[in-house]
Order: sequence, then structure tokens, then C-alpha cells
Amino acid sequence: MQKHHRSLVVLIGLMVSLWLISKGIAVGSDPSGYKTGNAADVVDAEGNKFLVPQPPKGAKPEEVKAYHAFKAQAEKEPLAMKLADAVGQNRVAINLMWTLLTGFLVMFMQAGFALVETGFCRAKNAAHTMFMNFFIYPIGILGFWLVGFALMFGGAATVPNFGGLMGQGFGKEFTLSLLGKEFGLWGTKGWLLSGIAYDTTVFTLFLFQLVFMDTAATIPTGAMAERWKLSAFVVYGFFMTTVLYPLFGNWAWGGGWLSQLGVNFGWGHGYVDFAGSGVVHALGGLCGLAGAIVLGPRIGKYNKDGSPNVLPGHNIPMAILGTFILAFGWFGFNAGSTLGASGGGNLRIGVIATVTMLASASGAVVAAFWTWWRTGKPDPSMACNGMLAGLVAITAPSAFVGANAAILIGAIAGFLVCLSVQLLDRWHVDDPVGAISVHGTCGLWGVLSVGLFADGTYGIRWNGVAGPVKGCLYGDWGQLVAQLTGIITLLVWAFGVSWIFFKVLDRMIGLRVPPEVELEGLDLPETGVLAYHGFVREPEEPVSILPPSWLPSARIPELVEIQRPSPSNHEGEKTRSVAVEERSASRLYSIVIDGANPERVKRRWERLCHEPNQAPPEFHEVYRYLVRFEGREFVFRGGDPERMRKAVERLFEGYLGVGATVRVETD
Repeated sequence: MQKHHRSLVVLIGLMVSLWLISKGIAVGSDPSGYKTGNAADVVDAEGNKFLVPQPPKGAKPEEVKAYHAFKAQAEKEPLAMKLADAVGQNRVAINLMWTLLTGFLVMFMQAGFALVETGFCRAKNAAHTMFMNFFIYPIGILGFWLVGFALMFGGAATVPNFGGLMGQGFGKEFTLSLLGKEFGLWGTKGWLLSGIAYDTTVFTLFLFQLVFMDTAATIPTGAMAERWKLSAFVVYGFFMTTVLYPLFGNWAWGGGWLSQLGVNFGWGHGYVDFAGSGVVHALGGLCGLAGAIVLGPRIGKYNKDGSPNVLPGHNIPMAILGTFILAFGWFGFNAGSTLGASGGGNLRIGVIATVTMLASASGAVVAAFWTWWRTGKPDPSMACNGMLAGLVAITAPSAFVGANAAILIGAIAGFLVCLSVQLLDRWHVDDPVGAISVHGTCGLWGVLSVGLFADGTYGIRWNGVAGPVKGCLYGDWGQLVAQLTGIITLLVWAFGVSWIFFKVLDRMIGLRVPPEVELEGLDLPETGVLAYHGFVREPEEPVSILPPSWLPSARIPELVEIQRPSPSNHEGEKTRSVAVEERSASRLYSIVIDGANPERVKRRWERLCHEPNQAPPEFHEVYRYLVRFEGREFVFRGGDPERMRKAVERLFEGYLGVGATVRVETD
């Protein structure tokens, strides 16, 4: 108890220290919003400013003439200038509100991810999977608040739509000079959202970018589900939110070196990723790929000959509902990435939202028809992943393409996700929910598609380059080069660094739960609760395999193999569904309580089921092999009958009355 008290005191002391460090408001910030938004923020539909700035020395004569003409007119009409201040403030207010509302939509996507991943996992791991999807959210908030946001946006980032401090930028980029060029690496201001970062426009950007970051952090929870230790998951959460995501985000969105490939080398507009096919989805998917490789496949996923087994999810309707929630939130994800709805081409939001919807439809239809053709059935899980694949792929090009290109991009993504799932199974990379294929594979495709299909109708002055964004099909091969550079960087950074991180973490504290925990299910051992209280789960057939050479066999005991039929896999072939367990009986047998009051037995069992975290160890042993409970009879498959009899006897000790006996009954 004293140890816990000391830990609490240390935590409180740390929070007080952080508060003291963050005290004070820097000159130039506007936390109240009183100074944000004025005539300088008034622009027309094309982004041309209302105010004519004072030209610098040596400016062209026409610029000087335009400035003096504007100044003379302003002196004649002072009321117009006051009205311009109000118009500018209203424009900024519209843009901030648009950004906040779409950010709220993206935050709700966490619920969608939780439902999709939990539905695609088995019932015995439902609480664990759902909890990871929940807990990454507060971890992400704290990590991004501490250092992530400052690294990502505390440098050269600006948001003209916001006006005020973010309109001109508040940070200072740490740069490296090479070949006579400046390469931005990370931001240096905005730690703990304090000092100059205590500003209404900075806080708005923080909220919007935070929920994007949490989307990336959520993706590996699906790829590594059903065998990941919660302690290792928590460490990963802070690594993702303070290092992996913010640094790449700075290079792409925060004014870093990838965004400046156009200015420095003439490669199109530099790396362009409108809403995050690469920054968010590919980064999360490639991190999940590295984690899944280091973690190894689930017990029973692959046979001795390397062939895969289907370990079906327990609730496909839950996954379908989650997919709908994600598709709804994606309107905020893509259309919200304009960071405004007024002036400067922001009315593009109508196009962005529509192409997002179109790509999701073509992705879902292609994935469903592909599996229908291959297996004779339109697999609902692959149709869901096809829709998500289309959404992931259209995320980067959504502002730069029209309807026909969106349909094509989504359709190709729907095919790629099916192909990727099959290839990963062939390479023995176990991804329970298809996260690597949806986000990693199709995220990279989305990045590439900007360099192919951007049609030159949007993106004037993007990343400081004159003219709109065009892909190679519209004449700009440099844009394709910039996108390929981004893809290579993602592979090296997101996969390579993540693989090293997971390897080191595995050595230090271990990534994977013990085999016996994985077999029982992670809910009780890892979270202390069951997802479905009071339900008797039919146990998996007590089966095991000798692991192939590529399986992390040090974590798996030596076992025997028993086969049973299972549903068809995506190839339409029957497979064997297996679990790993010590050699035990496979026939049904019963433990019968004679001479006891059936109602007392029933009440005792119901209480144990509703309070499993307070139940004795014998309950978990009995529950593991229990098929059904009827009055005074417990029917089992697996486990040692005599051991089960003694466990039941201990569970009901004091509840059976005088003369009651517990016996084994076999067929």
C-alpha cells in the first residue's frame, strides 16, 4: 500500500511541476480570441486578400501604385475598413468552427475502430481488444500534449485559414543544411501547449491533429490483437504519440523536408498528402506490420505445413456497424482537412466529401465481388475491409481528383486489400482484422495515386509552389517523384524504426502474453473482466500443433495435434481450426452434484459468472472447459475429469449441504 501511495505522490508532484513550468502567457498569443480575425483575414474565393500590404523596398512600380490606391480609398471609407474587420473575424470563426466540428467527427471514429476490431476478434478477447482501442485515446492525448504536437507543428507550420497566431506561425523549425538546402526535421516550440502556444488557433489545430494521430495509433491494436500484453501496449502508445507519428508528421505537414521537395528540388509541390493516407494510415499500418512480425502469429493460426487456419471473429454485425461509423467519420477526416469552409478555395469541401463516398463504394463492391467470385460467397468481413480500403486510399488525393478518378482509386484499393490479405497469410504474418492490408497497403496506394491522378483543379501555392497540384497523367512527373520519395521514407521510418522498437521492447519486458493466457483468452488475465458475463463459452477443441520453425516456439509448449473441421477460408477450401493445449480428453463428460439443492447450486454458479474477478482460481479452470451447465450437471469437453471434479467440489464447498457428493459421469 505504501508503494502505491509513493507512486501517487510522485505522479501528483510531476503534474504540479509541469503546471509550474507551463505558467505564464507569452506575448503574441491570444487565448481569449479577442484579437484573432480582422481585415487581414478577408479573402475572396480564390484566396486573394482584401488588404493590400505595404510593398518592401525595391518592389515593382505596379505594387507600389496598388498600395497607395488602396490606402487612399481606405481613408475615404473608414466604415468599410471597420466592416472588413468584422468580416475577417466571421471568416475565421467559420473556419475554426468547421475544423472543430469535423474534428469531433474524427474523434467518434475511435468508436468505429473499436467495434470493427472487437467484432473481428474472438469473444474470449473482446474486452481486451475494446480496452486497447479505448485506452490508446487518453494515452495519445497525453503524449501529444507533452511533446508530440510541439515536434510536429512547433516549427514552420502555418494555417492561413485560422488567422491570428497560426496564420503566421508561432514556432521555430530545427533544420539541417545539406547541398545548400534547408531540411526541416522537427519543431521546437509548443511544449505542453504552454507559453506562446496558449492561443485559441493553436488549441484548435491541436484538437484536430490529435484525433488524426490517435487514428494512426489505433491501427496496430488490430494487427497485433489477441496476444499483445497490455503493459507493452502502453509503452508502444507513448512511443507512437511522442516520436514515430509526430516526426513524420512534421516532415509532411509541419513544414519539414518532405513538404519542401518542390521548393528545394522542383519535384512538383513536394510530398502531398491531403488528409493522411501516408501520414496517418500507412504509418499506422506499417508500424502494425513490424509489430505483428516481431510478435508472431496467434497460437493455432498456422499448421505444421504453414497452411493458415480461419480463426473467425465472434461478431460480424458489430464489425459492420463499426464500418458504418468509420465511413461517417471519414467525411470529417477528409473534408475537414481543408481546415476551413470560407474563402481561399475552401468550398472544395463539397467535392472532397463526394469523392470520399464514391471511393468507399467502389472499394466495398470490388472486394465483395472478388471474394464472391473466388469462394462463391460475398464475404461480409472483406466487403467491410474493402470499403475501409477505398476510404484509406482516397484520403491523400481527395482534394485533387474528380469523381471518375475516385471510383478508380477506390476500386483498385478494394482489389489490393484482398490480395494483400492473401499475401500476408502466405508470408505467415497474422493480422486478425486486416489492419495492415487496409491501412498499410492501401495507404501507400493512396499516396502514389496523388502523383498519378491529381488533375490540377486545386492546390494553388501548395507547400509554397506556384500553380495547382498535378499528377504525371496531367503533365507533372516531378509530383510522382515526390510521392515515391514519401513512400520510401514511410517504409524506412514507419516499418524500420517500429521493428527496432518492438524488438527492443520484446527483449526488455516482452510483447506477448504466455501461451496459457492466450488459450484462455486475454480478457480475465489481462483486464480482470469478461466482455460477456454470465455466458457459457463453448471452448475451442483442445488441440495443439508442433510449431513450424518460423513460429516463436520458445513461447509455446510441446503439444499434440487433433483436427476438426472449420468454416471455409477465403480460398474456398476447408481448413482446420486449431488451438494449442496440453494433451487432454476430447470426449464429453459430466460432473454431477448429487444430493444438493439445485437452486442453491444455480445461484452459486450465477454469482461466480457475474463476479469472475472475485472468483477462486478453480472457477477459471472449470469455465475454460465447460460446454454447458444444466441444473446440477456440468458438461465438459477437455481437461482431466478427476481434476475437474475436485475443482467443482472446491467451488461449491459449503453450499451443497450434508450428504451431497460430486461425481464424474462419462458416456
